[in-house]
Amino acid sequence: MLYPEIVIAGCGNPLFADDGFGPAVIEEMEKLQLPDNVMIQDAGLGGPHFIFTLLDPEVTKKLVIVDIADFGAEPGSIAKLRPEDLPPGAYRDAHSWDLTEPLQRIKDKIEVTIIGVQPARVTAPEFELGLSDELQKAIPKTIRVILETIGVENEFSRPYLRKEERQPGGSTAETRGCSEKC
Repeated sequence: MLYPEIVIAGCGNPLFADDGFGPAVIEEMEKLQLPDNVMIQDAGLGGPHFIFTLLDPEVTKKLVIVDIADFGAEPGSIAKLRPEDLPPGAYRDAHSWDLTEPLQRIKDKIEVTIIGVQPARVTAPEFELGLSDELQKAIPKTIRVILETIGVENEFSRPYLRKEERQPGGSTAETRGCSEKC
């Protein structure tokens, strides 16, 4: 598959504690059997720029970016955001390049969702491997939000769905949107 219909990209640097959340989610998602039209990618540090090389507006329908985001909530809280929710300059890469504008440019052709998780600690410039307990516990819920966002459910994804959403026969209750916090 040269260009997929759905791209899920985990951004961040695992050398700085909770900044490694995006790659940790992708590592867990690699254990799932996803449809052939879905690409999951550990986009790491260069994620925000690297992501754009994976997209073809003629083919790609959805882009889901998983990253930490400081939105003033309790650590481990999840927010599902759209590019228009981000004020100019609010989403920057490790080199302080503004990524809000490129996301704004593609949002009319590709459905862009940013799944941000409130970090407990980011240690840059000091190295610290490993996620905080709060973010480690947020991985399954984040995966559930991603799967709901892309409309995927199968026997491999069911463990990530909330018990109250599981229905006889494996279907789920209507997905609840989480435009602010999930």
